[in-house]
Amino acid sequence: MTHGSDGTDGASAPDDAGAYPAVPHDRLLAEGWELRSKTEETVFRLPAASVVGYTLLYEDAGLRGAIEATDAVEPPAGADADHLVTADGDGTWRFFFATRLSFQPPLAPGIGPASLRPTVASQAKRTFADDLESRGFEAVESGRSQRFRAESGDRGRLRKFTAHLPLGGGESTPDRIDVEGWLAVWTTEGSFRIAGGAYPVSGIESLLGSASDAPPTDPGAFREELLDAIRAVS
Repeated sequence: MTHGSDGTDGASAPDDAGAYPAVPHDRLLAEGWELRSKTEETVFRLPAASVVGYTLLYEDAGLRGAIEATDAVEPPAGADADHLVTADGDGTWRFFFATRLSFQPPLAPGIGPASLRPTVASQAKRTFADDLESRGFEAVESGRSQRFRAESGDRGRLRKFTAHLPLGGGESTPDRIDVEGWLAVWTTEGSFRIAGGAYPVSGIESLLGSASDAPPTDPGAFREELLDAIRAVS
């Protein structure tokens, strides 16, 4: 795993000359998240251009460390390097990512984001589901979608996903962990943003045991933290 630099203060601290999306970096760090990777890769191709994604991936380091300390379960498999969310398999139990898309070469005059929104949204949905599966999750299903407004004022669509992570079971280990994810696609200043993440909704407490220093695992709080982070992306 290549860790991204997080030594610069500010909401867009991980950015490189405007290539990466702006995220609430300091707030995420204060809430216990860790910037795990920064990636630049071609995420799909159009007839006249390649679509390059600049992605920041954060994870809940405290939750990961608490689970690893129990030695209760092997971490899920790592994501394939071709996906929007890239990780090398260190057991990312709760994650958030933000991607800025760039078209290379730039789109011809007269071709605006509105005409490409269905293509980008469909590809993002497929890639997000593939990424969850590559981490070891099963029964990945796309659910309802709803409108949402980013803090920038831009509007987009937010879609819910569900899945589960099968475990070995046993005396103190659940058969599986149920997971919920959200994915948003929108445009800001003519450029696409894709942001989302996933978190456990049941079963995680059994892995952590009854330790007094175990991190909180309320799925409602997980959901609100993720949606707040998504809305703050620009």
